[in-house]
Amino acid sequence: MTYLALALLILIWAANFSVVKFALRDMAPLAFNGLRFTLASLLLWLSLKVAGRTAAIDRRYWPALIGLGLLGNTVYQVLFIYGIDWTLAGNASLMLATTPIFLTLLSALFRQERIAFIAWTGVILSFVGIVLVVWGGTQAISFGAGTVRGDLAVLAAAAAWSSYTVGSAPLVRRYGALSVTAVTMWIGSLALLGVSIPAFLAQDWSAVRPVSWLALFYSGALAIALAYFIWYYSIRQIGNTRTAVYSNFIPVLALVIAWLTLGERPTWLQLVGAAAIVGGTIAVRLARIERSLVRPPAE
Repeated sequence: MTYLALALLILIWAANFSVVKFALRDMAPLAFNGLRFTLASLLLWLSLKVAGRTAAIDRRYWPALIGLGLLGNTVYQVLFIYGIDWTLAGNASLMLATTPIFLTLLSALFRQERIAFIAWTGVILSFVGIVLVVWGGTQAISFGAGTVRGDLAVLAAAAAWSSYTVGSAPLVRRYGALSVTAVTMWIGSLALLGVSIPAFLAQDWSAVRPVSWLALFYSGALAIALAYFIWYYSIRQIGNTRTAVYSNFIPVLALVIAWLTLGERPTWLQLVGAAAIVGGTIAVRLARIERSLVRPPAE
């Protein structure tokens, strides 16, 4: 079930890049982000109600939850949106592909996982595969003075998401993926709404087409609410490193979709990169990774 859920996550996130492009034709980035996180927060609240569960978490952990909510939702989203705007798409893809590396390093540093050498090799091989896929494609890559601000912003976003994941893991093991995801998203969404107010006021809402509203619903309901829950469910079931390395399958799926729907044949460099991603992921899947059962102290 975990790997089926991860396959769904990869599919949702792979399609989300194109979906967001549709929406951003009519909406400013921060206005779009503020709305989709509001929608995602409401849907997670509804999910808790339908499941008959509460998001009751001991008040000792609320300072940590506030920090994690701001880091994983507000800081990450602002860095990501502006980073994408300030750099090239190819550069951004490479920067985001460092997420499994950050997660593996942090998991080892905070002793959440003891990672064998073959797993480290798989993580690096998967990253090299991303480099080859992007380098062999049509997306522009150019590192220089004009992109350094955006490159660093997206790299910081990857580090923020990884820190959010590792920091939340002990609470997820105690309270479950749904409760922790909901609470941290509510906190982050409130702050994100505050940041987005100028964009809301400046937005011409009458110019937003129905297709953009559908894109907003897809991105908020699936790419945020459902995807975040699957991410933390997977973290709880198979650990940080294995969950993160599967996210590198997204460009492989994007290649297949482009080939089947647009007739864009992958280059040999992209095929080698896809093979490296698959090989690296298999190596991590089969490697010995000992998970530490680090939990918050019992109430």
